[in-house]
Amino acid sequence: MSLALFFEVVMGHSEETVGVRYTGWAAIDRDPQDDAVEFICPHCGQRGAKPARRSRADYHFSDGFLQDTQGEMARCRNCRTPLRVAPVVLLHDQDETKRFEAVFATDLTPVSN
Repeated sequence: MSLALFFEVVMGHSEETVGVRYTGWAAIDRDPQDDAVEFICPHCGQRGAKPARRSRADYHFSDGFLQDTQGEMARCRNCRTPLRVAPVVLLHDQDETKRFEAVFATDLTPVSN
């Protein structure tokens, strides 16, 4: 981690976002060696990814998903904003992926009764 990023993190100038790490059937269309945490920058909306640092054994079951609640630090490659990616949610199959998208949906559509 660079010294500038370290001071921005310590001083509290980083924005938070949720990260996703796909494994098993959810990652069937990618290279098995590509173990990345994916996120969306809350500042500019650009999708980003970084190599996962923690092992899968560090994830704990919380709120219905396997999560790393400590998170990781990243920097948006588009706007250079420092980001705290927490929690990082581990998704194993397509059903978990659909459930995650429903829980963490950003655009909610109203339902008429």
